[in-house]
Amino acid sequence: MISVNDLRSGMTFEQDGKLIKVMEASHHKPGKGNTVMRLKLKDVRSGSTVDTTMRPDDKVKKAYIESKPVQYLYNQDDIEIFMDLETYDQYEIPTTVVEEEMLYMLENMEVKIQFYGAEVIGVTLPKTVELTVVETQPSIKGATATGSGKPAKMQTGLTVNVPDFIEVGEVIEVNTADAQYLKRAAK
Repeated sequence: MISVNDLRSGMTFEQDGKLIKVMEASHHKPGKGNTVMRLKLKDVRSGSTVDTTMRPDDKVKKAYIESKPVQYLYNQDDIEIFMDLETYDQYEIPTTVVEEEMLYMLENMEVKIQFYGAEVIGVTLPKTVELTVVETQPSIKGATATGSGKPAKMQTGLTVNVPDFIEVGEVIEVNTADAQYLKRAAK
């Protein structure tokens, strides 16, 4: 058992037979009364999210999640296919389970699959990925990195706000935690 006070973003716990992932966690002290934990939680299996509050002294059962390095191979009918890098076993994950992560993944990319017992529950992305800009407004002559930026669509369908000097065809580095432009990728 783990105290709700110790929950952090990214942790997973069990509650009422459900596997719950903490998306956001923060302490909140209302004007009167005791401190509460404000939590944004995601049901790992159904994908539904909920905002809730819990008392810091409540306890939840921590779920032990195992990770294994894999390579993303391809999509086939609403199923994403991954291959274990050590045993060459293939894993099939429904696209709906990894829909958000797919915005950052390209074929042959190495990621980690998360297991809860024998059940595949998700994918862990690297901190940054390199993606190619496929659609954006023309660059503005004399633009600097400090401008307000413009939206750019990546080859995966992800939209990222990029500086005005970025053009179609350029490869950029994107933070997978918040979909923020970091820099042009090294050539």
